[in-house]
Amino acid sequence: MFELNNIRMHRDGRDILAIETLNIKSDALTVVLGHNGSGKSTLVNLLSGQVAPDAGTVSLNGHLLTDLSAKGLAREIAFLPQKLPEVAGLTVRELVRLGRFPWRGTFGRWQKQDNDIINEAMAQTGTLPFADSLADQLSGGERQRAWVAMLLAQQSPVLILDEPTSALDISHQYQLMALLADLNARTGCGIIVILHDLNLALRYATDIVALKQGRVVFNGPSREMLSEAQLSELYGTDIKLIDHPVPAASSQSNKVAVVC
Repeated sequence: MFELNNIRMHRDGRDILAIETLNIKSDALTVVLGHNGSGKSTLVNLLSGQVAPDAGTVSLNGHLLTDLSAKGLAREIAFLPQKLPEVAGLTVRELVRLGRFPWRGTFGRWQKQDNDIINEAMAQTGTLPFADSLADQLSGGERQRAWVAMLLAQQSPVLILDEPTSALDISHQYQLMALLADLNARTGCGIIVILHDLNLALRYATDIVALKQGRVVFNGPSREMLSEAQLSELYGTDIKLIDHPVPAASSQSNKVAVVC
């Protein structure tokens, strides 16, 4: 469980994030929603330990993130920023191998277990067929799956992704979210992801945190967000929910949001 208390992030003469208390499950698939400038990226940067709050505390399972070393933090949380680092010259296998750094370091001795973990991470994400291909020559969807494989190789119990679908076409957006939902369901690893697409969130999230003007306006199970009034208030526009068929065995929402 993430616990945030008395959080303040102050920039340019105003609070860009102000949270009295917020608890986020560390074993759910939580989507962070909100309009541009609502504080979504600031929140995930706090949760991933990329920045410290100007005031207040962020804890994971009772431990302050600020008390963890860089390597200790990486063993607890795997973070994928919106702006990805350059991977020129790296094969997919070499990229995924970077996920083992928190456990081995620069000069640590590599073991068979590391290779097994790397292969399993690629198998789970469907990236084994192009393990020896250059990562920067893959399609957008394949490259995102390779980065997710690197996160899995890190073996952190929580994955945090900042807008991982923003540069993908529609089919790859749904493929990536289906992959994350499957990983969460099968392995129990916690996943926190920022999305702009409301329908992706309603379809795949187990939990939702919604922000507006730097404040939390909703935090709970995604099914409780299936309210036209709440969604319209969040986005400042009329939103209607309509039924959309899903497979009978699916636990996903059958609602689709339409802007009126």
